[in-house]
Amino acid sequence: MHHSSCPGPLKRRNFLQAGSLLLGGLGLADLLRLRATANRGQHPDTAVILLWLEGGPSHLETYDMKPAAPREYRGEFQPIATAVGGMEVCELLPRHCKLADRISIIRSITHQVPDHPGAAGRFLTGRTPRNISATASEYPTFDTIVGSIREDLSHSGIPQFVSNKTALKGGGTAYLGSTASPFVVDVLPSHIAQLPIGPDFDRFDPNFSVANLAVHEQVMQRLDQRTALLNAFDSFRSQVDINPQIEASDRFQQRAVQLLSSPATRDAFDLDRESTALRARYGNNTLGQSALLARRLVEAGCSMITLDWGRVSRKFPTWDDHGDAQHIFQAMKSRLPVYDQAITALIEDLAERGMDKRVLVIATGEFGRTPKVNMGRAKTPLWPGRDHWPGAMSVLVAGGGWNMGQVIGKTNQKGEYPADRTLDPNDLVASVYRFLGINPEATLLDHRGRPHPLLPSGKVIAELS
Repeated sequence: MHHSSCPGPLKRRNFLQAGSLLLGGLGLADLLRLRATANRGQHPDTAVILLWLEGGPSHLETYDMKPAAPREYRGEFQPIATAVGGMEVCELLPRHCKLADRISIIRSITHQVPDHPGAAGRFLTGRTPRNISATASEYPTFDTIVGSIREDLSHSGIPQFVSNKTALKGGGTAYLGSTASPFVVDVLPSHIAQLPIGPDFDRFDPNFSVANLAVHEQVMQRLDQRTALLNAFDSFRSQVDINPQIEASDRFQQRAVQLLSSPATRDAFDLDRESTALRARYGNNTLGQSALLARRLVEAGCSMITLDWGRVSRKFPTWDDHGDAQHIFQAMKSRLPVYDQAITALIEDLAERGMDKRVLVIATGEFGRTPKVNMGRAKTPLWPGRDHWPGAMSVLVAGGGWNMGQVIGKTNQKGEYPADRTLDPNDLVASVYRFLGINPEATLLDHRGRPHPLLPSGKVIAELS
């Protein structure tokens, strides 16, 4: 990048360009309009917790088991009945059975993208990527859109979009720019690289703290410098027209200061305020404690939380259970009890606090797995595994005031494709937008000034509302 050695006078056009760069994105006027609309919406007190099972969990080992299929399809585990007729889950998910009336399982979502980043982009943006291997999406994912639209809803400094990753693989803010990125909280132990391979899950670091809230002297100096810079820009106000980008830059700066100094924010991120018994109920591991943190954040006013739950342990780092990578049945025996405890504790806790009407929980990956078990292809030793399969996948939803205690859709006898009530990921996202009071047909401009709807297609899933 070329840098001028002598910037000279700051001209009006340069100043407006600087305002745009400070915001890190384009189409700001549209974004401000959408924010204003959201603030006038009917559902300002709602929130979404997205539990992203990166790698793509097998539907046949979780929520869509096929005990009558040939052995090479059905796998090793047996289904167990729940309190809801027709709803069975894997025997490794016994806690699900006790709250079946508080969850709904969608078994018939399908798409056509078999690669990890492309499938994630397809699911989260509503559009098929031109390059299915690209690690960043061409369009903003729905969680970044929600966080951006709802940024002005916070009056206590609580960030409206929090995640344990800057962006999911295959996702991102795209033309919304860096200001749409989440407030990142890394819940993995700081010494993760030194952990032995043996543990079935990553134990939670007892010294956990939110690094982004540790206001060190160097950070404050940089913040002071930014404040001074923006104050200097104020001297040019009489020379330029009133511009929403300039006004928004002030708001972003004020929000940064508020975030770093807000007692409410610090309290929301402080897990030590919870009882030992409740923390143990969630599980002393990264999944459990991140779920508890998510509950604290939505309780404090956060609108969108995305947790990458791809990693349960160093031993089985993702749900990507290829036979040449890891033994799918051993991996499930290791990870499903941890997942079972964490997600059910979250759902129960939200309900007990009367938050299940206003908080929606979604657990999904980017696709399902091949119905037929294989023994891998690339190396020795080879283990039983399942490959990528976007043809069918299962999604769990809970809360949101939606209709719970049901199974929506079904797949054929081998779990290959939907046999009833075929649904697209966009139908789920459309339902999320409706829950939040966001119009999916609203548009944002990309870098070339072209309008794009928040969601190009999709119908609200009628059974849920």
